[in-house]
Amino acid sequence: MSNHRFNELQLQYTPLKNLDSNGISENLFASAVFNREKLQSFLTERALLQMDQCIEKRNPIPPILADQIAMAMKAWALSKGVKHFSHWVQPLTGLAADKQDSFFSLDEKGKYIEKFDGEQLVQKVPYETGLPGGSTRDTFEARGYTAWDPTSPAFIYDLTLYLPTTFISYTGEALDYKSPLLKSTQKIDEIASEICRYFDKNTQNVTPTLGWEQEYFLIDRKLVLSRPDLVLTGRTLIGQSLPKGQQSNPSFFEMAPNRVSNFLKSVEHECVKLGIPIKTRHNEVAPSQYEIAQVFGPANLAVDHNALLMNIMHKIAYQHDFCVLFHEKPFDKINGSSKHSNWSLITDTGLNLLSPSKTPMGNLQFLSFFVNTIAAVLKHEAVLRASTVSASNDLRMGQDEAPSTMLSIFVGKHLLQVLEELEHVSEGKLSPQEKSDLKLNVIGKIPEILLDNTDRDRTSPFAFTGNKFEIRTVGSKSNAAKTITVINAIVAEQLHHFKKAVDKLIDEKDMKKDDAIFNTLRETISTIKDELLDGGISESKNKKPKAQPKHQATPDALFAYLNSTSITLFEGLEIFSKKELTDRLERDLEHYVRILHLEARTLKEIAQNQIIPATVQYQTKLIENYRGIKEVFSSEVNEMGQVQKHLIDKISKSLLAIHYSIREIDLLFESVDKTPEYALKAKLCATELLPLCNQIRLHCDSLEEVVEDSLWPIVKYRELLFIR
Repeated sequence: MSNHRFNELQLQYTPLKNLDSNGISENLFASAVFNREKLQSFLTERALLQMDQCIEKRNPIPPILADQIAMAMKAWALSKGVKHFSHWVQPLTGLAADKQDSFFSLDEKGKYIEKFDGEQLVQKVPYETGLPGGSTRDTFEARGYTAWDPTSPAFIYDLTLYLPTTFISYTGEALDYKSPLLKSTQKIDEIASEICRYFDKNTQNVTPTLGWEQEYFLIDRKLVLSRPDLVLTGRTLIGQSLPKGQQSNPSFFEMAPNRVSNFLKSVEHECVKLGIPIKTRHNEVAPSQYEIAQVFGPANLAVDHNALLMNIMHKIAYQHDFCVLFHEKPFDKINGSSKHSNWSLITDTGLNLLSPSKTPMGNLQFLSFFVNTIAAVLKHEAVLRASTVSASNDLRMGQDEAPSTMLSIFVGKHLLQVLEELEHVSEGKLSPQEKSDLKLNVIGKIPEILLDNTDRDRTSPFAFTGNKFEIRTVGSKSNAAKTITVINAIVAEQLHHFKKAVDKLIDEKDMKKDDAIFNTLRETISTIKDELLDGGISESKNKKPKAQPKHQATPDALFAYLNSTSITLFEGLEIFSKKELTDRLERDLEHYVRILHLEARTLKEIAQNQIIPATVQYQTKLIENYRGIKEVFSSEVNEMGQVQKHLIDKISKSLLAIHYSIREIDLLFESVDKTPEYALKAKLCATELLPLCNQIRLHCDSLEEVVEDSLWPIVKYRELLFIR
């Protein structure tokens, strides 16, 4: 049998020329981005002011102004050698997508011209087939419209002018991740700004910020291409665990190999040109695992940057003969990959609302947003989790240093102590002495106690880390907008309830503003304190732990989108209609079924076409060897041939188990195909198909332990993870 594994291991990598790190300069940053600085050289001050007002008030760009902006973009793009433009969308089908059009056109006399006007800038009808949710719409409605997002600047990549856009259906439903993110951003801006004006009347707007930490594996391309499972599914469906695990691997402290370093330099160089503010890059704990992180920025722009970065990394990895794996769990029994999403709120004056202040009133403002964010997460735990689940993320959660699927909120013992003291604030108007004591000795000391405020094992799903909340359940290949939309929405709703309660105390109880805020915080803290303690953040309380809900696989968790609380939340804020929520649920269930179907079919093919033939070949050698022993040691064959006999028996049992599981999978495929609803299909896949695949993997991995190394057809973990 031809062993592709050894053929691939013998291929040599040809290193690319090192990128000169001195080539990254201030002039290079955002040189491929049509930002405000470049727009100023094309538009008048009046036109710029008009555009700013449209963006600030979220009004449509007038046609005349749109034509001026389009003309400026075209002139700039043509000066860079660009001949095509594209409305760049983030559809529900995966990462960013686009359909490119040329500036080329013909005038009335058939003469060549280059055309790009305001109408082409602002709205476009893309290709109509293959849109998410298409199965729920009639044929005449199966088209989508893209609309330019002026809050995210256009950019040039691969000699194409890209315009970040929203994506909506013929009937107005959102078909992307950007549209609901922008709506949620608007809602939290409106209510957070009103609360900020309790403390600073000059606050005009509040923007949610995001700082993502993108984890990934970087694997030799030739080795990846030799494994059908990595090529088709993005993860290894079989593979014996490493003899040298990550516990004994010092890679987190090592310098990156030269080849990896060259790749990272190329990525960073491209990111600098595209205005992606990369701040950190380093090894991760698992072998061949790395992380890249950006400077915090507006959530909408940060999501665009992350989607663009993932595309850049794929292309540059190809140039360096690597493959980037963004799958959440590409390798069994070692750390998976996440996209830790650090969320906060910042005012137009530059104040981080989740950062403690130097003044008592500043800290009262901080606590107002801190406490209400926790209350929102605890109330809407189910839908927040639903925003992070997937077939691939299910494999990561709760495994190998990944956060638990059960909610716990880490805030640190010092802040918890502050909350406990605020819980005992007197009801009603506060005496001058009590108010002074609170301001000086409780909230006034918060900056002093946040010097070291992080959970040591970093496995809390939702943690406060000094000036932001870190959401650790977001999967590596997920679009962060899905979760950020939810956190924006639930916090906006909670802040609305908070403001309503404060205003009621001011109006009806004749309380002073700070008295009303203290009283409302006290009530809110009393409803969440026990939940926080049960989340495991207090070591001093001897309370019985609250019964945790049973772990839910993706198909069950997704239905949180359609519970009454979630529908009320999203419809009340006008972010999603019930129909949009239903369509998204259907799409996620369909995607779950397709992923598990693909993995099962791929695993079947590998087992039948590679593992079984190689194993049978080895078993045949064992049988021949056993017969030889019997001829030589006829009377002592039971003793002298017991190793061969044991291996033959073990192999036969594993092969039989694989055969039976494959037969069960074939029968289950028929059952799934006959099931009309995707909810039931997904349930069958989660409860029956996945366990069968796990059984096949178990026996294939067992065979890898015993089959002769030279006969094993699949590249092993030690080769995938340590050849760099």
